[in-house]
Formats: sequence, structure tokens, C-alpha cells
Amino acid sequence: MTTAEEVRPHTDPRTAFAWESAVVYQVYLRSFRDGNGDGIGDLAGLTASLGEIADLGCDAIWLNPCYVSPQRDHGYDIADYTAIDPSYGTMAEFDEMVQRAHDVGLRVLMDLVANHCSDQHAWFRRALASEPGSAERDRFLFRDGRGEDGDRPPNNWLSVFGGPAWTREDQAGGAGKQWYLHSFDPGQPDLNWRSPEVAHYFENILRFWFARGVDGFRIDVAHGHIKAATLPDQPVGDDGTRGHNVAMWDQPEVHDIYRSWRRIGDSYPEPRYFVGEIWVPSPDRLAAYIRPDELHQAFWFDLLVQPWSAAHMRAAINRGLATVGPAPAWALSNHDVHRAVTRYGQAQVLDAPDPSDMISAARRTGPVDVGLGVRRATAAAALLLALPGTAYLYQGEELGLPEALDLPDASRQDPIWHRSRGVELGRDGCRVPLPWSAPGRSLGFSPEASTAEPWLPQPPWFAHFARDAQQRDGSSTLAIYRRLLTVRRDLFAGAAPLQWIDADDGILAFRRGDASCVVNMSDAAWSTPTEWNLGDPVVSTAEHTYGRTLPPDSAAWFRRP
Repeated sequence: MTTAEEVRPHTDPRTAFAWESAVVYQVYLRSFRDGNGDGIGDLAGLTASLGEIADLGCDAIWLNPCYVSPQRDHGYDIADYTAIDPSYGTMAEFDEMVQRAHDVGLRVLMDLVANHCSDQHAWFRRALASEPGSAERDRFLFRDGRGEDGDRPPNNWLSVFGGPAWTREDQAGGAGKQWYLHSFDPGQPDLNWRSPEVAHYFENILRFWFARGVDGFRIDVAHGHIKAATLPDQPVGDDGTRGHNVAMWDQPEVHDIYRSWRRIGDSYPEPRYFVGEIWVPSPDRLAAYIRPDELHQAFWFDLLVQPWSAAHMRAAINRGLATVGPAPAWALSNHDVHRAVTRYGQAQVLDAPDPSDMISAARRTGPVDVGLGVRRATAAAALLLALPGTAYLYQGEELGLPEALDLPDASRQDPIWHRSRGVELGRDGCRVPLPWSAPGRSLGFSPEASTAEPWLPQPPWFAHFARDAQQRDGSSTLAIYRRLLTVRRDLFAGAAPLQWIDADDGILAFRRGDASCVVNMSDAAWSTPTEWNLGDPVVSTAEHTYGRTLPPDSAAWFRRP
């Protein structure tokens, strides 16, 4: 088996760059690397490690929120959109990070949360202090309650995090008795996007960060900004939407927002990029966001929630290409779901009643075969990286990290855990700080001299996945990822369309131009047919691949002789 060099030179991201074929590394800053020794990942730690992301073979980073926040939902509750949270550093450190990223050939995406803000945002504090019907309250969705005393919520909507989607203002420090809408946590009041003031505010936020060199935004809950004007009750019973609240999500007016943002982004000499996190009940609704004058891309999460099954994954890929066009944004993991190693190492449910429920995917429990999960997750990465479109990698994927299911209850911080009173595990397990080196108090996450505990505890077994040990092992998961990312630039980074190759059950195979990807999802070794004329593999996820024979739970890339 032959491989390419593991480290490649990088080009300036502002020249000869295409998002539609890029590899983007997701940085959950709080857990990436601690530069100042306080147990919390920060900008200094990220800046010092950007070269390692670049040398892995990535083209860009997606930075989870680092704005000023009370951290009730770890940054997705924003109190100030134009300032850096002190726990992560300073604006000067942010500017240094962006410059360093560009110097090593990485573009920078920020995370924009515009459906809601924090209840500590100045706007919301002023709204609580203002009278009903005031301009300050019009920036949010305040309503009188139902019942004789207004003591019941204005409608029956439920929060994504559990419980009612309404909180009475006196519970949030307000003097009145109105209720405010929060699609998520009570500490995250929804903004009223029907207010021109809100729209103008976020247009200025875009310009602020673009002026600092930010290359684009991942838009959180991009389908949620506009609510039905009358805020009607959600129908009770099966209405054919699998519980999707059509009045709460995906209103037609939301597209006006993205047309405005796209005009701003396209006004720069190097146009800025927008990718949306969008959960809607039908493919045609998702496709409506991907237009020349709206978003560039949207995540296709259907692949992420599939079990280890060639038939299921092939169908999900076909749906993605048919829905969002020839260059979807693909991912197998992120900060909201259990890590792929754990999902693939558990018993596979082939016919889940609602596999597209992202949060349900983050709540799975049960025994895990970690070795099996690592093999499958690495093979799935080879599949992901061979597809046309943008590949998003979540930090720690390249290490083969499993989910930390064994966190002490007292250490869990996710609002899902607290609002469900411990019934739902939530997302803490995929957010545990990364292991950089096997020895040491924090496995290299914090400086050696630091005595601070990581903000989430690292299980002792995390040491087995430390980056430094994997860097010395040519057969490690990290080594395989580096080979895949390097070879991808030569084999699969172009626009060649996907052509399926019919194969035996349990085998996923396709061509793109002169390159082919074959994934063995069966439980037995399998040899590619001679008539396929594939030659020997260029790269394989298995430690031992003999000629055209792939072991179970492995993938290989081929170049046409």
C-alpha cells in the first residue's frame, strides 16, 4: 500500500479556495486546549495549536461561540455579540488567532446564534424593566398569559431542552406578569425577528466580525428565527410532521434574513461564506435555503444519524445530493451528539422511529465495543472524505475518541441534563477536554504547571487516546486521518460527481473521476471484483489490507490504473 506525504504546504485561504470541497475542523473552544492554566480551553491554546490542525490537512476551522456569555449553555447564550468572553481571552488574542490561522492556510468560521440571546443581554434586561407594548419589549416575544390571572403560558409550545417554551417574567427578574418565549433554555429568550431593529442589529454584527478577518459564519438553528405571527397552539396528536412545530420553525420570512446577509457577505472582495444548521421535516424545505442569494450550504445531518449499514448510508447520501445539490456539508459528529466511535460501537438500530432527531442521538446508552467503534468510525471518515462537498470534522474525531458516558453526575453541566432532572445524559460526554499527552494531570490539555482541574473531568482511560502517543504510531487513528486528508487532495477534492458501483450486500462503493471508495460494512473480508479494475489501494483504514481484499469494518481508496 502506498501513501502520500502526511503534511502538505498550505496556500493562502483567500486565494484559490473553495468551500464546497474544503475540510473544516470544528473547534469546541472550551475543550480544545487551555493556554492560561485555568482549566478552560481558550484562544491562546487554540492559536498555539493551529499548526497541528493545518498539518492534519484541514482547510478551515469552525469556532463554537466565544462571545461574552454567562455560559448557561456554554456560549450559545450570548450577552454581547461584539466582545470576547474573558474566560476565552481578549479581542487582541482573537485577532492574533485569526491572523495565525490565515498564516497557516486556515479560514475561520464563527458560530452565529441569532434565534436567541442570553437573558443577561442588555436588551433583555431593559425589556424586563420596561412596560408591556414598549419598543424594548418588541425586540423579544413577550405575551400575556392565558387564564383569568394570566397564569398559564400563551400557547402550548415546548422547549427543545424540555418543558414549556415560556417563562413568566417575574421568574427572570421582571416586575410584570407577561411571559417570554424561549425555544431552548429560559436563559435564552427568543428574539423577535419581525422587528426591524433586530435585523439591523445583526447586520452590523456581521460587518463587525468580517472587518476583523472572519471568513464566514455557521448559523445556529437557522430555520428558527421567525415565528408564526399569531403564535398558535401546536396541534395535539399526529399531524404528519413527527412532532415538528410548523408555527415555531421554518417560516417563509426567514429567507428574507439570509438574502440580506448574503448581500452583505458578497459585498467584500473575498465573499464571505454562510452554512446553516437547519432541521426541517422535508427535503424540499431544506433545499429552499440553498440559493444563489441565500446560504451557500446547509448541513446534511441525515448521514450522521444513520446506523452502520451500507444500504442506510447509501440512501442518506443519495438524499443529500438530491436535496442540497452536488456539494453538501457533511458531518459524522459535532458538539451536540454522541461521538461516532460510541454510536458505531453500540448495537445498531436499523429502523429507529425518528433517526433524524439530533438530540435523541445524543442520549443513547448501552454497552460499547470501543475497538469495533474505532474501526467503523475511521472507515466512516474515509467515506465522508471521499464524498463531493464539504467535510466537517469534530475535534477528537482524528484521535478516535469515544463518548465519555461515565462522567460523575455532579460534574454534568448540560441544560438538557438539568432540565430533564438527570433522565437525559445530554451532550457533556462529547465535550470533555481533549487529551494531548498521556502523562500529566490534565493529559496536556492545560499547561504542565497548572493545578486547575479541567472544566469537565477527563476519564483516566482518555490517556489511551492521547495525541502525542498517536503521533509516534504509524498505524494510529491520527496517522490514518492524516493520510486520508493528504490523499484526498489528490483523489477527491475536485467536483467530479459520484457514481455508485453495484456491489454485494454490506458493501458501499462508488467512483468519482479516476478515484474510487469502497467500504466493507459486512462482518467478513471482501475482495473487489477483478472487473472493477481498481488496482491496489492508495490508502486503507485497516492496518493490514492485502491487495484488493478489505477486512470487515474498513474502507479503502483506489486510483484507476
